[in-house]
Amino acid sequence: MSKRGKMLFIIHDLYQEDNSFPFGPAYMTSILQRKGYEVDVCCQDVYHYDNHELVEQFLKPNLYDLIGIGFLAARFKETVLTLCHTINEYKKGAWLVLGGHGASPIPEYILETTQADIVAIGEAEETIIDLMECKIGGGKDLFKVRGVAFREDGNISVNPRRTPIRDLDSIPLPAWDAFPMDKYTTGFKFECMDDNGRALGIATSRGCVNRCNFCYRMEKGIRFRSVELVVEEMRILHESYGVSYFIMQDELFVASKKRIFEFRDCIKKNGLKIQYDCNARVDIFDEELVESLKDSGCVFVNFGMESSDQNVLDLMGKRTTVEQNIKAAELTRRVGLTVGLNFIWGNVGDTEESLKGNVKLIKQYNTYFQLRTIRPVTPYPGSPLYYEAINRGLLTGPGDFFEKFENSDLSTVNFTNIPDKTFYKILFEANKDLILDHYQNTSQDMDEANAIIQQFYRLYFEEDYKFRGARHYKRED
Repeated sequence: MSKRGKMLFIIHDLYQEDNSFPFGPAYMTSILQRKGYEVDVCCQDVYHYDNHELVEQFLKPNLYDLIGIGFLAARFKETVLTLCHTINEYKKGAWLVLGGHGASPIPEYILETTQADIVAIGEAEETIIDLMECKIGGGKDLFKVRGVAFREDGNISVNPRRTPIRDLDSIPLPAWDAFPMDKYTTGFKFECMDDNGRALGIATSRGCVNRCNFCYRMEKGIRFRSVELVVEEMRILHESYGVSYFIMQDELFVASKKRIFEFRDCIKKNGLKIQYDCNARVDIFDEELVESLKDSGCVFVNFGMESSDQNVLDLMGKRTTVEQNIKAAELTRRVGLTVGLNFIWGNVGDTEESLKGNVKLIKQYNTYFQLRTIRPVTPYPGSPLYYEAINRGLLTGPGDFFEKFENSDLSTVNFTNIPDKTFYKILFEANKDLILDHYQNTSQDMDEANAIIQQFYRLYFEEDYKFRGARHYKRED
C-alpha cells in the first residue's frame, strides 16, 4: 500500500480575540482530504498556543510530510520568523511551506531568512497537491511544479507562476469541521446582532478590479463564485453552525450592480434571514444598488475612501473622486445602512491639510458603527508603493522594510514632506479628535476613550509596538 501524506496547517497567533476564519488553509484542507490525505490544524490564533505547546501537542507526537503557514507581511518579524525557527528544529523531515500575501512577492528573501523549504506563490489549492505528491514520492519533480520557490543544494529556484483557478465553484467548500468553529463564530460581536447571534466570514470572489499603489495583488483581476453556491454555503453555515451574520471577506464584494441584484433575489428565493457587511467601491453606488444591499440583509458597508484630497486619490491610482465618496456615504446613510469610512495618510502628495480633510469627512458622515481612526500608509512588499519607495531610495529591499516596520499604525516610510516628529504630532491630534468624537456621539465611557488615546500616545512617542489598533482595543481592568 502506498504511503498517504499528512499535513499540518498552523494558524499563527494574532494576539487578539476577534480572529477571522482562515479560508486558505480551510480550502486546502478540503482538497487534501478529498485526495485521501490526512490534515491536522493547529489554531494558535484562537487558543493562543505558544511555540512550546505547538511542539508538545503537534510536532513531537506526529510525523508530517508538509507543514504550512500563511501570513501577512505585518506579522513576519513579530511572529512568523520565530515560529519558523521552532518548526525547523522539530519538523523531522517535513517540508516547511510558507505562503500568502506576505511570502508570495518576495519568495527568495523569505526562504533565506526563515530557512523554510518552499514558498507557495499565489493561490495554492492546486499547488499543495503537487507538493504533497512530490514529498511522498508520487513521481513529481519540484522543478515542474508551477507557483513555487524552493531551496535545493544551497540554491534557490523560482518556478513560473501557476494560472489561477478560473472556476471558483470547482473548489470544494471549506473543511469547517477541521476547525474550532465555536471559537471562530463567536469571536466577532456587532451591535446589530442578536445576543446569541454568531458571525463568520465568507468569500464570494477573489481579487479586485483595481491596483491602488498601497495594495499587493496576489493574482490579477477579479473572479466570482456563482451566487447560487454562495447562498447555499450561507444556508449550510446557518443550519450547521448557527451563523446569522456574515462578514464578506471579498476585497471587493460590490463590484457589479447586476451581481448584487442576483444575490438579493437568491437570498429572498431561499428564504434566508441573515445580516452581513461588505467592502465596496464608491463609483458604482446609486439608490437602486443601496436599496438592494439593504433588502438582501446588508447592515454595514465598508468604503475604502482613502483620502479627501483628489490629487492624493489620483496619485495612488484609486480611480475615484471625492464627490463619489461623499455621494456613496450619503446614499448609504439615507437608506439606514451604517458605513465604514476608511482613510489612510502619509501617501504620495499628502499634506497636513489632507489629513484635516480626512478627519472632517469622517466626522461628517460617520455612523459610529465602529471606532474609525487613520493609519499611515504602509508600502508592503509587492505593492506599487513598495517599488516607488525603492526607486526613491527610501527602501533598499525587503530586509530594509522589515527592519523599519514595527506596527501597521506606525509609518514605515514617510512619503510626505513633513518631518517625522511633526508627522506623528499631527496624526496623534487627528486620531485623538476622532476617538473623542466617537465616544461623545455614542454616549460611551470617556475613561475608555482616554485609555485608547493613551495607547496611541505610547505607540507614537514611547515605542509601545504591541498596540493592535483601536478596533481591537480591550480595556485592561
